[in-house]
Amino acid sequence: MEPKNERLLVVDNDASNLDTLARRLERYGFAVDRASSGGEALRHLDKTQVDLVLLNHHMPEPTGMEVLRRLRATHTSSELPVIMVTALNDTGTVVEALNIGANDYVTKPLDFEVALARIRAQLSRRAAEHELHHRDQRDAMAARGSNDGLWDWNLESNEIYYSRRWKGMLGCSDDEIDNSPAEWFSRIHPDDSNRVQHDLEAAISGSSDSFENEHRLQHKDLSWRWVLSRGKAIRTESGEPLRLAGSQTDVTESKIADPLTNLPNRNLFAERVANALAKSGREARYEFAVLLLDLDRFKVINDSLGRLIGDELLVGIARRLRGIDQKFAAMPARLSGDEFAILMDDVVGLYHVKKAAAWVQQSLAAPFSLEGRDVFCSVSIGIVLGPGDARTVEDILRDAETAMHRAKTLGGGRFEIFDNEMRKQAVARLELETDLRTSLAKGDFEVYYQPKVDLDNGHILGFEALVRWNHPRRGLTLPGEFIAVAEETGLIVPLGRFVLEQACHQLGAWQKEFPRVPPISMSVNVSFRQFRDTHLCENVERVLLEAGVDAGSLRIELTESVLMEDSAGAAQVLDRLKGIGVGLKIDDFGTGYSSLSYLCRLPFDTLKVDRSFVQDMAEGRDGLEIVKTVLALAAGLRLTVVAEGVETKEQAEQLRRLGCHYAQGFYFSRPVEAEAARRLLAGDPLPIEEAVH
Repeated sequence: MEPKNERLLVVDNDASNLDTLARRLERYGFAVDRASSGGEALRHLDKTQVDLVLLNHHMPEPTGMEVLRRLRATHTSSELPVIMVTALNDTGTVVEALNIGANDYVTKPLDFEVALARIRAQLSRRAAEHELHHRDQRDAMAARGSNDGLWDWNLESNEIYYSRRWKGMLGCSDDEIDNSPAEWFSRIHPDDSNRVQHDLEAAISGSSDSFENEHRLQHKDLSWRWVLSRGKAIRTESGEPLRLAGSQTDVTESKIADPLTNLPNRNLFAERVANALAKSGREARYEFAVLLLDLDRFKVINDSLGRLIGDELLVGIARRLRGIDQKFAAMPARLSGDEFAILMDDVVGLYHVKKAAAWVQQSLAAPFSLEGRDVFCSVSIGIVLGPGDARTVEDILRDAETAMHRAKTLGGGRFEIFDNEMRKQAVARLELETDLRTSLAKGDFEVYYQPKVDLDNGHILGFEALVRWNHPRRGLTLPGEFIAVAEETGLIVPLGRFVLEQACHQLGAWQKEFPRVPPISMSVNVSFRQFRDTHLCENVERVLLEAGVDAGSLRIELTESVLMEDSAGAAQVLDRLKGIGVGLKIDDFGTGYSSLSYLCRLPFDTLKVDRSFVQDMAEGRDGLEIVKTVLALAAGLRLTVVAEGVETKEQAEQLRRLGCHYAQGFYFSRPVEAEAARRLLAGDPLPIEEAVH
């Protein structure tokens, strides 16, 4: 038997004997380390792993026997074999050494052939015991889970043992996979490969305690199977990695099935759409369709009835959607939250797809009985016919989502089919979002001011701050063209902070230049996203302090829709703002829901009558009665009323006769830049009889 580069340590204080024995062993292929004393040997073994020690008994302190005792305190005889070298007739020393834990002995003068045979015997025994230990570890892992496949990576030989179960998970027989690491790594999905490699390297290097990774492996039938692979490194006493061993579990079912509804999940749905795209590339006449479903007002159901009932509703919807398989040979799936999808395979024209969408709406129209109450729901559906221009699964789902959002925008409870015009609009919206981000960074926004006027004398009492965008290509852009996108993307928060800062600093300058009693006020609009910003109140306090403006001069305006989203949270924020001292306005009053309950519970000071009611005050129109009701209600609750959207002399006079004291609108002034607003303040009171443009 030729040695496999086993490393030996020869310990002898006689330099001549040490060198001669080491040289002869090296000629037989061993790697030989030398130590001329017991202390040197112990220090060497602290840093270096060896396979066997040849230890001379007769040495100065520490003696060979003392070295043996120390070694046996840290290494078993199978982990580190020790062969003692003794004098020919030193029987007592041999017995003592064997009792302490020596594996064998040789006598001086040394018979090299005998010594070589005994070294080989101990190394063979050590290798056999190690293999038995490895087998025991594998058996232990097998006992922990018979459904797991086992793997054992020998890092020195770079071979991996794969159990039959490991191979069977991939549809392979025992002889179809050898011990090469490539049998594993070449089967890993390209999207998962880097992550697996990173986690394996971390476990081997010791930067991670263990290896655990979920990834996809390609089955023999070319499908992808999800596996959970776990392992742990086995190291030498000095921490060097020898092996990485572990198990592999097939978790495909949990990875492709939604745990709540048991429908196929996004992973499986995406895989099936990818197959459909591939098939369309092979067969010219093949078409498929994807229907993306989103529940209308599901958040209201979740918030009002609780998440458990919301989950029951999702399960009920999934149960009904399963019927589409029999009707239209289609696969339903749950992608996330209240979003479902349907893949229709091999469709026959658009009529077939529309019929399926109508079937979905009809199936979900009947009420769901949940905990003794009937719950109704509707869905907005976006439809994509494939392949079209799509090249990837992401393209298909993106286009379906675009069509679904169009259906929601048009009122929900309907389906829309994706077309190129939708894509143009989606691209335009993305460009708008990009321009918004760029312009925020560059400072392309400006605050305009529209005066609030006393209808009795034409005096300007304050202003409403309104943002304008100096778009680099479109020029001056009004909020109606960008506020919705800013709100959806969250950019409204930094934009709103900018408006608040500009308006308060401008107000401070005007109050110093035009001291009045009461001082000029400023109204600033706050959107839903801004209102939910946890830093809103502290930002208001900070800006007021920096601008040197009393809190009573600032009015925060909120629409009723903002309050509807979270009435409990709204009350807390409004109380904090009221504590700071700012005034609170309800904007667009009467256009939302539950207005009266908000007025009774929340600390508002002012109502703004929506422009639609002001425009509708002509004789015989309902707007007049609504304005009268709002004024009477405000008087009873001791609230101030401001009418917005006043555009004619007749509207201004009619409001004054009804008892409304304050108004704003184009009749008095359009929103203007800061300098133009300053000129309005410096001039005479605005004439009620004559419009100012």
